[in-house]
Amino acid sequence: MLFMDCKMVDVLRGRRRLLVSVFKPPCSFWFLLLFGVGGLVLFIHLQDLSDMVLQQAPGVKFRSTTQSRQEQCGQFSEIVRLHQRSEESDVDPISPMQLPDSQWKRQAPTPGSREHDPGSQQVTKRHRKLLKTSPVQHTNSSSSSSSSSSHSEISRRLSDVQESRRRIVREVCGKYRSNISRTITPHHVSRIYVEDRHKLLYCEVPKAGCSNWKRVLMVLAGVANSTREINHVSVHYDNHLKRLDSFDRQGISKRLETYTKVLFVREPMERLVSAFRDKFESPNSYYHPVFGKPIISKYRVNASQSALKTGSGVTFREFIHYLLDVHRPVGMDIHWEATNQLCSPCHLHYDFIGKVETLEEDANFVLRKIGAPENLTYPSFKDGNPKAARTSTQITQHYFSQLNASERQRAYDFYYMDYLMFNYSKPYKDLY
Repeated sequence: MLFMDCKMVDVLRGRRRLLVSVFKPPCSFWFLLLFGVGGLVLFIHLQDLSDMVLQQAPGVKFRSTTQSRQEQCGQFSEIVRLHQRSEESDVDPISPMQLPDSQWKRQAPTPGSREHDPGSQQVTKRHRKLLKTSPVQHTNSSSSSSSSSSHSEISRRLSDVQESRRRIVREVCGKYRSNISRTITPHHVSRIYVEDRHKLLYCEVPKAGCSNWKRVLMVLAGVANSTREINHVSVHYDNHLKRLDSFDRQGISKRLETYTKVLFVREPMERLVSAFRDKFESPNSYYHPVFGKPIISKYRVNASQSALKTGSGVTFREFIHYLLDVHRPVGMDIHWEATNQLCSPCHLHYDFIGKVETLEEDANFVLRKIGAPENLTYPSFKDGNPKAARTSTQITQHYFSQLNASERQRAYDFYYMDYLMFNYSKPYKDLY
């Protein structure tokens, strides 16, 4: 009985050893498990190193994850070897071989940018092992290239605008002026100023920035060093500039063919109000007696002797009656003559058509195109009556509110070709 009990105990012990031997993992399993955990730790550590290097050396790229298996194994061996080395505490700047030459010559970074001074970049030698030593293409362009790109985009946009404006003038001329004579006479070029040094022809349109344009022409011609030193009298009465009609026929033809022809326009109603305010609401020794007296005499009922004598105090409505009268008591004046009559755009194919609404941008674009000095820009100061506010859309509407619908319609008809040629929209909804 005792013998059987011992046998039974031996059997049970044997089963237990068998179970233990069955469930005991082999050594290779533990080796693979430890190897995997170690690889995971190294991978996490490598990610931290990569983030650190990217922060210290922006623009530096690591090798692609799609590299061959042999390269991956070689890189992994290098990482293991590096991990086993003791931590090196010495640091030194990235050598010029690791960054392209342009990185060292780059301008100072703009405030708020993510770029850093290459001379201040410091990375451990271990980190530098992970950097690509081949030339690096930077994702952040320098300020100079960005500025150049911006200028190119602006230049392209303004060139497209000019092409559109020239096309509209051609279309309107082809539709409404196709039967006119194409012969160019001195009358067609009588308002054009000549600047031979930069081969520029400018057609004068009063109340469309012409005073400051004359100042620019005088500086280009060498008459003055700066636009600010040219006063109102010198601009309009000293005759420093030549007109195109002062040349013989050959001189006119040659300049029209080879020079840059420039025209600046303005919204017709706004230009008209600007002319009225300048000539009739401010003291003027010419326009009051020459235009004011006959206008008051014909269109004002019960005019006072003082008004008839001085010609002062012409109202805007009286001025419009004079403008629209077929039998005017006094002739037309260039300050309110239609632009298409002054500059003959259907005879002269202008290279550049600027607008007062975008005056400085358009003018400076022209100056750069003709090779004007870099320090010469279109002046913004107001000529004539500097204390008066510039004529705006709101001021124009105030003056035209003094007219009835029929008078507004007739005034629009008077400048109808200007509205079409220069692509201005109708100023009032009740116009047709």
